[in-house]
Amino acid sequence: MKILFKNGTIIDYRSQTNKKLDLLVNKDKIEKIGENLDEKADKVIDCTGLIIMPGMIDMHCHLREPGGEHKETIETGSKSAVKGGFTTICPMPNTKPTPDSAIVLKQIIDRAKEVNLCNILPFSSVTKGEKGEELVDFKSQLEAGAIAFSDDGMPVENAAMIRQAMIEANKLHSFISEHCEEKSVSSGAINAGPIAEKLGVGGVLPEAEEIMAARDITIAETNHLHTHICHISTETSVNMIRSAKERGVNVTCETCPHYYSFTVEEVLESGVNAKMNPPLREEKDKRAIIKGLKDGTIDAIITDHAPHAEDEKAKGLATAPNGIIGFETALPATITNLIKTGFIDYFDMVRLMSYSPAMILGIDRGQIAEGKVADLTIFDPNKEYTYTKDMIVSKSKNTPWIGKKLTGEVAYTVVSGRVVYERV
Repeated sequence: MKILFKNGTIIDYRSQTNKKLDLLVNKDKIEKIGENLDEKADKVIDCTGLIIMPGMIDMHCHLREPGGEHKETIETGSKSAVKGGFTTICPMPNTKPTPDSAIVLKQIIDRAKEVNLCNILPFSSVTKGEKGEELVDFKSQLEAGAIAFSDDGMPVENAAMIRQAMIEANKLHSFISEHCEEKSVSSGAINAGPIAEKLGVGGVLPEAEEIMAARDITIAETNHLHTHICHISTETSVNMIRSAKERGVNVTCETCPHYYSFTVEEVLESGVNAKMNPPLREEKDKRAIIKGLKDGTIDAIITDHAPHAEDEKAKGLATAPNGIIGFETALPATITNLIKTGFIDYFDMVRLMSYSPAMILGIDRGQIAEGKVADLTIFDPNKEYTYTKDMIVSKSKNTPWIGKKLTGEVAYTVVSGRVVYERV
């Protein structure tokens, strides 16, 4: 099938394109890009007023299947992802059972193919059962389809073990994605400080993230390895990673929209729907995250999409599970809080949400060019609206964005030349 996208503004970081152009897709590939294309097509889509960017890639999310289908499934998560403009997503391995074997990985990959909405590239765990006791077989996991390795919310606490894991993964041209949390100082519900004291809940010290990030940077630097640090949230983490990169350390990292959109004060308004791990931090941390996004210290924006059922979140701030959903709000949150404010431009956004994630993952995505796979995110950059609960496609509704004014809305999501989502 041939689809001709007319009159859209193509923004591509790799080629530094920012121009009103037409784009012809033939089957799964981009066949032609140019001005005023007059090609025969099975379908013509008018993109006047819309921006066309390389399909967004979320290299850190949670789909809950297998084992947590009451929160989300591969199908409902995929529907939420494509509504949010994501063409490729990488679910973390905190499922039951854990994808620490080829059998479980194959089940996830096969189910993703059945749903057939977006590209789903699952992470393998680093250790069996995410218990931190025995490493998985890295080679067989990659051969079975794992994109990389992480123990997600159960970080590998044994330094010798994570060092060996990083060495083995790097030998196979892969990497470890580390949730950095030193458990001995991470007990608590929200960021340590006056608001935690006011609400009478335990506070999570920022050092919990920073101590383990420093450990992994040290291992990477000493052994000339690549390490990837998950969802950074503090000023000190940003500064450490910036300094490491200046020294030539092969460290990459990511952050989430909530860390540049909110501070811990959001807990006073949204309660448990503003509880996640790492927690929302202080204003100085938010400013540091924004600076890191602009200057290239932070490589990628991810959602950490973490659905939970309403009865689970209703347990109260102290005991409710961590996490919020994020697929459907990542793009408008970025436009609203980074683009409209002038902190970054659209080239930066494409770099952070498409190009750099593809480069880190080592996949041939994240670019708009003739001959490339037609994964596209097409959005209205000027659409303004108030986000409401009934807009949510995800099976879970745990988000602080409900009731917030946002700008930017996905109009079409295209995966391998197929329009998998179209705005009603």
